[in-house]
This record gives sequence, structure tokens and C-alpha cells, in this order.
Amino acid sequence: MFSSVLLAIDLNHEESWKKALPAAVELAGKGKGKLHVVTVVPDFGMASVEAYFPPDFETKALQSAEKNLEAFIAKHLSKGPGATPHVGHGKVYDQILRTAEKVKADVIVLSGHRPDMKTYLMGSNAEKVVRHFARSVLLVR
Repeated sequence: MFSSVLLAIDLNHEESWKKALPAAVELAGKGKGKLHVVTVVPDFGMASVEAYFPPDFETKALQSAEKNLEAFIAKHLSKGPGATPHVGHGKVYDQILRTAEKVKADVIVLSGHRPDMKTYLMGSNAEKVVRHFARSVLLVR
């Protein structure tokens, strides 16, 4: 059992949590450990891209992500251990790692995927999390 488990999900893709969610609940000891769930709103990356969006776009996107993550937790974890929501903003892998440090996670749980077989073993964000996190990472497929 782990005392602090971080589950990283993409609210727009069920495959990012369908198998990982039960694993995270199990690792958290079915309520004995603390479960945290993080989702990340990517930033624009370049100022030239940002110019094509309304000035309040990122603020609204973050507010929407917070609301949607709270609804996700209420729907999928209301009968279980519950969870603390976290919304990051920026590079996905970086925000997952920052959140893990903030909550002192013993383990990060996330799904691995192979988009169009471009990254042969796992997604690029998962690969970076595995490479840079100093503690355990469970990659669920």
C-alpha cells in the first residue's frame, strides 16, 4: 500500500483512465492511502499561436477543467476513497511531476498508449514521467 497515489488522466480520453483508475484505487489501499487525480491543460507553446485565441481562453479552459475533474471524481470515486483534484497548466509531463512532488506521491499511476505507433513502447508524456520521477510509476495498458 502507498500513502499517497497520484493518478494522471486526460479527461478527453477514456482510455487514459479506464484501466488506470481501478489500479490507483487499489494502490491507495481502498481508502487507507490518499488518492490525488491530476489533469493538465496544455499551454499554447508559442505566442504566435496564442494570438489566435480570445484573451480569456486559458482562464476559461482551466475553470472548465476544474469543474470537469470535480465531476469526474464525483462520478467515479464517490463510492470509493474519494480523491483530491489537481489541475495543471503547461507541459503535461512537467505538470504531472510537479503535482507528484507537491502531494509527496509515493507512486504515479498513468496509462501508456501508442499513438499511431510513433512512440513504440509508451506515449511521450508517460515516457518522460517514468524517466524523471524518482519514485515508483505504474504504467497501465
